[in-house]
Amino acid sequence: MFQRLREDINSVFDRDPAARNFLEVLTNYPGLHALLLHRCSHWMWKKNLKWLARTLSTFSRWLTGIEIHPGATIGRRFFIDHGMGVVIGETAQVGDNVTLYQGVTLGGTSWNKGKRHPTLEDGVIVGAGAKILGPFTVGAGAKIGSNAVVTKEVPAGATVVGIPGKIVKRADPDVEEALDVDPARREAICQKFGFDAYGVSQDMPDPVARSMQAMLDHMHAVDERIERMCSTLRKLDANYRDGQLPALRDEDFADILDENDTGCPGLGRTAPERTSVSAENSQTRNS
Repeated sequence: MFQRLREDINSVFDRDPAARNFLEVLTNYPGLHALLLHRCSHWMWKKNLKWLARTLSTFSRWLTGIEIHPGATIGRRFFIDHGMGVVIGETAQVGDNVTLYQGVTLGGTSWNKGKRHPTLEDGVIVGAGAKILGPFTVGAGAKIGSNAVVTKEVPAGATVVGIPGKIVKRADPDVEEALDVDPARREAICQKFGFDAYGVSQDMPDPVARSMQAMLDHMHAVDERIERMCSTLRKLDANYRDGQLPALRDEDFADILDENDTGCPGLGRTAPERTSVSAENSQTRNS
């Protein structure tokens, strides 16, 4: 018993740089208090003292702001940082060395009895406000980003972000086919359409930015194919002339340019600046 308590306190020192001494952790960390009370209520639950177990669990929630159902299985060196608003369901299973932050929910999506809540394997880290819902497994060493909503199984070592949760990193990344895209041409396309990938580079794990980059790569390929077709037509028919693309009017894009430049309507480019940009884009299209 005392060995487990020492393990739990040492796990706080390992994962919270704000922890200063043994007494402070023992008396002022609600995550530790919730864990100790859960161990007692879980023992009662297994001894079929259901009412006493639920009553102790309710008292623990009132005391710490953390709700752990007495039926949940918690491993060793479990750490809840801050903890307010954490909810762990009855059939949840948590492995060793798992870390949860405030507002995390390990919930169910079914009213049927049986396994309804997730299983977290060893070393999982779940960010503040994340919701993991359903009877699936989050693999060892996985990381769940803050406020993510996860409803499907997560492989070991993966990082999941977003709503719904998307895997943005794996321990063993999938091999992607390399595209034959000229980086300079890609950058020119980005500049032409005013896209800056939300300030995120291609190698950063942002699924929206990656999707937009894939669209730009596709547009780049289409642009090149159209240029080759026009060049072939000019060779076949000397009288062939490229058609003029419709002009883009400044007033159609004024508000978008304002928000794109400053994030605040009315504080973006001035009218002369927008006119010069539109003229440059028109020359690029006509050429």
